[in-house]
Amino acid sequence: METLTTTCCIAGGGPAGMMLGWLLARAGVDVIVLERHRDFLRDFRGDTIHPSTLDVLAELGALDELLALPHRELPEIDFDILGERVAGPDLARLPTRCKFFAMMPQWDFLEFVRRKADILPRFHLMMESDVTGLVRDGERIAGVTLGDGRVVRARLVVGCDGRHSVVRTAAGLRVRDLGAPIDVMWMKLRRLPIDRDHVFAIVTADQFLVMLDRGDYWQCAYLIEKGGFAEIRERGIAAFRGDLRRVVPQLGERVDEVRDWDDIKLLTVRVDRLERWAVPGLLCIGDAAHAMSPVGGVGINLAVQDAVATANLLARGLREGTLSDAEVDAVQARREPATRKTQALQLQIHARVLAKVVRGRGDRTLRIARWLLRRAPVLRRYVARAIGVGYTPEHVAAVG
Repeated sequence: METLTTTCCIAGGGPAGMMLGWLLARAGVDVIVLERHRDFLRDFRGDTIHPSTLDVLAELGALDELLALPHRELPEIDFDILGERVAGPDLARLPTRCKFFAMMPQWDFLEFVRRKADILPRFHLMMESDVTGLVRDGERIAGVTLGDGRVVRARLVVGCDGRHSVVRTAAGLRVRDLGAPIDVMWMKLRRLPIDRDHVFAIVTADQFLVMLDRGDYWQCAYLIEKGGFAEIRERGIAAFRGDLRRVVPQLGERVDEVRDWDDIKLLTVRVDRLERWAVPGLLCIGDAAHAMSPVGGVGINLAVQDAVATANLLARGLREGTLSDAEVDAVQARREPATRKTQALQLQIHARVLAKVVRGRGDRTLRIARWLLRRAPVLRRYVARAIGVGYTPEHVAAVG
């Protein structure tokens, strides 16, 4: 059985894991990032890079290089609510360098981070490395086991392996489920030059469809009531295509491109967080510590902010071999308040708007929401700041 040794072992090569690996290696910490897939290319991952994350890239001297990659910039987000176009979050007054959301496939973002981190001699990425369990020295976590029998030992293991985290389960960390009244059906529909100006979401009294412009196709998220996918399948694919035609009649026969259920991916929405993010030798961040709703696309942003805070708080102790459990616990103390506030906002949107729409009772609520968006610009600015910046934006510490 081969045993590898490092200072920090990161389970998961998503936004939290890759950013943390880059930041720690930049600070002189030897780090191994373990990613179970052979590449980052997977459909229906988040595409939104928020202004505060773009600030992090600027602080790393990499913003211009990132924005040289193909992307779309959204300085504002509009909705079609009950057949009328309404302006949504207003990013113009954000206290950030970039006053827009950058729409970029997550695989391009992760590949960019990999290229930047690969330059650093202390960064090591191992693809096709499936974490299956934890190694313990007494009560302390001392590493991970891999599916091929190898072991990676480390002073600190960081779980960045998502909402179905293997490491948090193996560590016995307790999860508090906050509930979510929706699930999401993801699919692709062809985009043509004749399609109208981009509207982020189309909302009727009983349907909610998000449309992300991916150049030659729309990446569509169709919201349904929690657990309702089986009933939709029983009605048949033709009936579901009829539902799509009602909400996006302008796409016409293109809805027939959803040929069968294999063309649809179900996202079971979860909103939860760990009671404790750490035990001796192990820390969880990102979705492994707090699963977010897709509302606002904040999952990537929260994950990156977690990674920055973790590197700021732990890099010196890891590099010098003096890291204490109290320093690891400080990550949760730093990041949990912002997580709680963001989840509270998402749950309010779930209860006050989305649950009513997916249950076919959204007409009155949507009329009120439309009126507020038009008459209360301060609401648009508040939502923009909560989503685009977050409640505790993090900044990259100088290496030293």
